This record gives sequence, structure tokens and C-alpha cells, in this order.
Amino acid sequence: MGLWDSLLNWLRSLFFKQEMELSLVGLQNAGKTSLVNAIATGGYSEDMIPTVGFNMRKVTKGNVTIKLWDLGGQRRFRSMWERYCRGVSAIVYVVDAADRDSVPISRSELHDLLMKPSLSGIPLLVLGNKIDKSEAISKQALVDQLGLDSITDREVCSYMISCKDSINIDVVMDWLIKHSKTAN
Repeated sequence: MGLWDSLLNWLRSLFFKQEMELSLVGLQNAGKTSLVNAIATGGYSEDMIPTVGFNMRKVTKGNVTIKLWDLGGQRRFRSMWERYCRGVSAIVYVVDAADRDSVPISRSELHDLLMKPSLSGIPLLVLGNKIDKSEAISKQALVDQLGLDSITDREVCSYMISCKDSINIDVVMDWLIKHSKTAN
């Protein structure tokens, strides 16, 4: 079945453009901008400055154009998250898996965001970033500590990634492309 799906997808790509809009949210220093750069260029920089407010970037991968809203994670910007998450193809929630102290705050902010009626049913992709660090928690610990199993009103998927070492960025791209929509 995999070969047949691949052939079908290739044929579709010849005739149809895919597009999607994503919002990247998460606490400050989780790696959202690093993820945008990893997706867009495959690059990584140690010298990232915190996002103030938001950045928007369009990235084209094959026949898929992705509009990425990279939202600031500082407390003063979190009230904006809902506005930029409405109507997107997926919400990408990035967590610093190596900052164990921030995970409970991440959980609280995630569940507060998902309670908003305007975001009902939008697929959620949770990414535990910075797995290149020895203090990073496991995927199961992340799922448990964020309470992802309790989220039942939408599709939820999670991956452990490293933007620095480009670990699982390809898997994330595959998931995103599967959730893109055919443009009219």
C-alpha cells in the first residue's frame, strides 16, 4: 500500500499545489524560531534573539507552501496566541524538553490555549525540542507531564526533536505535509 500511496501523492503533486498555515507556540526559549530556520534552510544558530511579538515566514517544500506564524513565548505575548491559531491547519506547540522546570508551565499554557472554543478540533503537534541535551526528558515523560492523553477533542501527535542536530525534522515535515490542504 505504501508504494501505491507514494505514486498517488506524486501524481497529485504534478497537478495540485498544497498549502497550509501553522502557528508555532510555546514558552520563550523553547526553540520555535530555531524550528522555523531548520524547516526553511536546515540551518541552526546558537545566537538566536527572542521573538518579540511574532514573525511570519513562508516556506515552500516540494509542492507545499507553508505559512509559519512564529509567536513570542514570553508571558506578555501569550494572550495573542489564540488570535494567530484560529483557522490554521495545525497548532505546533514547542517545548524545551531539557528545561524540566518549565514543563508544568508549558502544560498549563497549552491546556489554557486548547480550551478556547475558536480552536476546537485543530490538530495539535507537540514537539519536545533540545533532545541533544543530556537533561532532556523522554517522550513518554513529556506526554505524561503535558497531559496529552487527556486531550480528546482533536488529533494530537508528538515527536522529540533537536533543531540543533536536525533530529526528526524530516518526520515533522512529513506530518505537516500530510495535514496540508489542496489549494483551489
